[in-house]
Amino acid sequence: MNKLIPVALCLLTTAGYAQNNAKKAIPFAEKQTDLMLKAIPAAIAASTKPNAVSPRTLSTTGELVMIPSKDWVSGFFPGELWYLYEYTHNNKWLTAAKAYTTNIEPEQFDKGTHDVGFKIYCSVGNGYRLTKDAHYKEVIIQAAKTLSTRFNPIVGCIKSWDNRKNWPFPVIIDNMMNLELLFEATKLSGDSTFHKIAVSHANTTMKNHFRPDYSSYHVIDYDPQTGAVLHKQTHQGYADSSAWARGQGWGLYGYTLCYRETRNKAYLQQAEAIAKFIFSHPNLPKDKVPYWDFNAPDIPNAPRDASAAALMASAMYELSTYSSNGKQYKKTADDIMNSLSKRYQAKPGESKGFILLHSTGHKPANSEIDVPISYADYYYLEALLRQNRLANGQSVIVQ
Repeated sequence: MNKLIPVALCLLTTAGYAQNNAKKAIPFAEKQTDLMLKAIPAAIAASTKPNAVSPRTLSTTGELVMIPSKDWVSGFFPGELWYLYEYTHNNKWLTAAKAYTTNIEPEQFDKGTHDVGFKIYCSVGNGYRLTKDAHYKEVIIQAAKTLSTRFNPIVGCIKSWDNRKNWPFPVIIDNMMNLELLFEATKLSGDSTFHKIAVSHANTTMKNHFRPDYSSYHVIDYDPQTGAVLHKQTHQGYADSSAWARGQGWGLYGYTLCYRETRNKAYLQQAEAIAKFIFSHPNLPKDKVPYWDFNAPDIPNAPRDASAAALMASAMYELSTYSSNGKQYKKTADDIMNSLSKRYQAKPGESKGFILLHSTGHKPANSEIDVPISYADYYYLEALLRQNRLANGQSVIVQ
């Protein structure tokens, strides 16, 4: 082992060396992504959706499903291209990343969704991080302004969805992921308003979204006039009282990034408590790739969710660098990555270029069950890069 690797990093390794799945997984991802880029033009031509620009999943007949930029998933594929460029420094990925990111930029003005954070930050945000292009900077700031219009200071949160008959002001746990855009916008603009909104949202969510065991509800509905909690329910989970797997991952990742941006120890403690719930749960499979819901009634025959596992692994790599439990957190993330790399990857040259199989999108709606999904690939690549940086004695986060 390189003697220059810091002692602190050695504590985060297993068996005296740092695990690094990237050396094999990234070349595989490159070949798969080449395949996908070749398949996209025909898929766009065949798409029934106008202005389709990004791949999302496979249809039940195995065809590539393309989506418009307004879809909440649209920014993940450009983000994957940025990650491939970051690891390889190959300009072909830079060219592709720029082209597919351009397709998402109109979303900086979409005031009708909280997902502007997902769409813009995963694409344009990574583009700015790696190129420092002034144009990307302006897009990020504008997107943060747009997202901020959905903030209600009485509630203390950003509204997730509009036009929901039974929910006047729904806030979903997924919304924690959009706070990264706001934190970045304050750093880029000097306007502290974005940071304050993010902190308010994180604090209110921490107060109302979590149960005593630190599992999370999916949806909290508020009275927009008083800020009172009206409903605690689910939309994508098994039941209102259950722990939807990807939702637990959103919370874990969200509070980890909030600690990074604020150094508020309450957020670190929240992330650690969520991690304890997830990884000590009796229904977590041995390979640490969760069932779509920790309380699904048909466990062990319930569908898995590789996207939740990839998301959790990426969060755990970052959390490992902040926590006194870092050694165990990194081992857990490594275990997940071994499982995903060995048993959840697509066969080479198949699945229209997707990297991971066996994700679950929206089980209650019988939608995207046991399929590849672009956000699974995005967080898998992100986790690979984070693991690689730790293996090389570098900071897990590159800003």
